[in-house]
Amino acid sequence: MPITIPKQLPAHATLEKENIFIMDTVRATTQDIRPLNIVIVNLMPEKERTETQLLRLLGNSPLQVLVTFLHTATHDSKTVSKSHLNQFYQTFHSIKHKRFDGMIITGAPVEMLAFEEVNYWEELKMIMEWSKTHVTSVLHICWAAQAALYYHYGIGKYALPAKCTGVFPHTISHSTVELIRGFDDEFLAPHSRYTGTSLADVQADSRLMVLAATTDDDPFIMISKDEKHIMLTGHFEYDFDTLAEEYDRDRTKGLNPAIPKNYFPDNNPKKTPLHRWRSHAHLLFSNWLNYYVYQETPYEWK
Repeated sequence: MPITIPKQLPAHATLEKENIFIMDTVRATTQDIRPLNIVIVNLMPEKERTETQLLRLLGNSPLQVLVTFLHTATHDSKTVSKSHLNQFYQTFHSIKHKRFDGMIITGAPVEMLAFEEVNYWEELKMIMEWSKTHVTSVLHICWAAQAALYYHYGIGKYALPAKCTGVFPHTISHSTVELIRGFDDEFLAPHSRYTGTSLADVQADSRLMVLAATTDDDPFIMISKDEKHIMLTGHFEYDFDTLAEEYDRDRTKGLNPAIPKNYFPDNNPKKTPLHRWRSHAHLLFSNWLNYYVYQETPYEWK
């Protein structure tokens, strides 16, 4: 089944070329079907790229998905046009009276700031609090995962000695949990961040489970035992070349970045990296939509 998005959204043409089953909102209104309503709080600077990455993963499911994009009203984005935001995005104030089957909160390049120093932190706190009663399941990515751990469970983040960037092997635990059903015992996923989360702190909280961690004991996939919150400290949604573009960007800025680990063939930035996490990314998003959104959400919200 398709994802339903506006035909004018730039991601529409890209996904159509990739043979992702998409449907514009006009056609969707003619079908007598109850789609899953997913709201995406997009905090990333390059919003159009993040839209395409997430829609690609949401479209690989037998379920019809209707997507609403949200941007923060308390932060002016300098890397996306106001016309794009006005045409395709809403703010929390305009949707807070609604209920959604699922929500995704993306990462954001604000890791080095204390949470309280982020200019939209109070607004994000309102959204996370609202989600407790208005959303069936919430998927948090990278910085948003750390924000959720901090807001909901009081678990902080810490600065890393150097940026964590690259594609890392992970091992799973609690293999019977449906979110990672079908996962290999070891799998790869990309990370790109300056801060970390203590595995011991997460394991010490009886409300949480760590489902996958790096071989260096860095937690990656976490879930609350009530299955309301899912936290991913990495970037399953990344394209094969996203880390390469980040590396080139930082070199251009004169930041002397480290080469992403286990990413470029022969550790040579001139060689094209392979996409080695695609299958597990699709599997996780499909499992989330099926087991934590579709099977848990009421047909009609009351």
